Amino acid sequence: MVSPFLFPELGARADESATYHFDDEQFARAAAYGQAVEVAAGDVLFEAGDEDADLILVGTATVDIFRAAGPELPEELLLRAGPHQFVGEMTLLTGQHRILSARVAESGVIHRLRPAEFRRLMAQDAEISDLLLRGFLARRKLITVAAADNLEVIADTATRDGLALETFLKRQALPHRWIESDTDDGRRALAAAGLTASDVPVVVTPKSTLTNTNTGTLSQFLGLTYRRTPKGVADLTVIGAGPAGLAAAVYGASEGLETVLLDAVATGGQAAASSRIENYLGFPFGLSGEMLTGRAVVQALKFGAHLASPCGVVALRQEGNRHVVTLLDGTEIPSRSVILATGAAYRNLPLDRWEDFVGAGIYYAATELEARGVAGQPVTVVGGANSAGQAAIYLARQAGHVRLVVRGPDLSAGMSSYLVERIHADPRITVQTSTEVTALHGEHRLKYVTLSDRKGTADEACACFGLFCFIGATPATDFLQGVRLDSGGFVLTDVQLGTDPGPAWAAAGRLPLAFETSVPGVFAVGDVRLGSMKRVAAAVGEGASAVRSVHQALAALT
Repeated sequence: MVSPFLFPELGARADESATYHFDDEQFARAAAYGQAVEVAAGDVLFEAGDEDADLILVGTATVDIFRAAGPELPEELLLRAGPHQFVGEMTLLTGQHRILSARVAESGVIHRLRPAEFRRLMAQDAEISDLLLRGFLARRKLITVAAADNLEVIADTATRDGLALETFLKRQALPHRWIESDTDDGRRALAAAGLTASDVPVVVTPKSTLTNTNTGTLSQFLGLTYRRTPKGVADLTVIGAGPAGLAAAVYGASEGLETVLLDAVATGGQAAASSRIENYLGFPFGLSGEMLTGRAVVQALKFGAHLASPCGVVALRQEGNRHVVTLLDGTEIPSRSVILATGAAYRNLPLDRWEDFVGAGIYYAATELEARGVAGQPVTVVGGANSAGQAAIYLARQAGHVRLVVRGPDLSAGMSSYLVERIHADPRITVQTSTEVTALHGEHRLKYVTLSDRKGTADEACACFGLFCFIGATPATDFLQGVRLDSGGFVLTDVQLGTDPGPAWAAAGRLPLAFETSVPGVFAVGDVRLGSMKRVAAAVGEGASAVRSVHQALAALT
């Protein structure tokens, strides 16, 4: 769903944007990109689940957008598009299969814009592009409840698979209805589908029922996996959709590069897990990481970037002047340039049963999703940097009590002073410095932890229904071969390569550009790059700046 908090400026104008009428001149401009088609009353233009991705401009006909009848639900008319209106919403940008159905109510003429024609319209006519985008967002907001009935998920957020699914659906802003499997509603829903608890997670749609579902199979089913670009060869492939990768995709696509954006988990990266960012320029009251990265995704899609997630990359090789990105399923993406924005993988505490409790009491993010699962319960936050401080303050609003565990002796050593002051002033937060978590306890989910004072005093057993781990991360560079890394696995770029960047550069006949790695045409930005500032604003700046270097590198090839 498109959250009203993601685009609050739509506000009361959502209905107006969703039912916008083009004037004669606007309609003629837009219709010129497509083909006129005669339609008769009763014609079905598309159904929920169809791969059809045409924008439909209504000339003289009338078209109903509706939710089809289900086993327990009647058909529901949601919108009626008349002359000089359009049929379509965010699925036209994301590539997702249709989430509703459309049928001709009154005969007449419509104008179909195929995906390539639609993309050309979005790129060439700024006024029409903005009107359509506002309409898409407004429609997603208005139809989200009805559309949710077409994607019903029965799962348990207290498990790793369940939490991963809900995180994916939320990050991708996909309308859905979530039913906890371990509730009366969940058991009834499973029985109605002829399934049992062993089939969970389950996804039920009007056309199919998926059992033991994970994010990869769901993404493929919804049409969100990678599809070859119209050109066949991408100008720019961005690996990683955190702030740096999103910025690169926005600037690359907006400047005319055929841009592919990939992420192994979900859009937003670690930044999307931040409950509140207060030091990002232009937002004096702060904003959530979800809001910042969610808006960036819409921008990238608006400009024509091809987004695929989850879409893991397992290899990167060079073939002549091209680079080949290999995906987990063996798919290969040829690309003229690549930006590495893979960020870093969360660090774990070296404790027995850690993996058993990930997603079942151990979390690497503190958003509304995780906080809801520990409401009223005691939790522990581990870490001494800003991310841990932000998490502690956010969780204190919903958890029964928050214990902030810091390995070092001084909370202010790695945390901004404004956060330190708020934490010390909050009676719902207990700070324990010079302390470590040394053991985990519970059966199927975490119930309590053992804390050990590093000064050698007695251990302490503390009730803990959520252990939130913010102890840093290691660069996600395992798949790279031939790209020079430092001893910690971070990517070396430009001047860090020294006076002898490698034999490839002699063949290229030039020196590395800003953010360029030891492989010509491959760039690195954000947390994966050695010496990056590990701040959201810096990552955005690096991603945007790297695109300038990409243009220079591509120009050198022609």
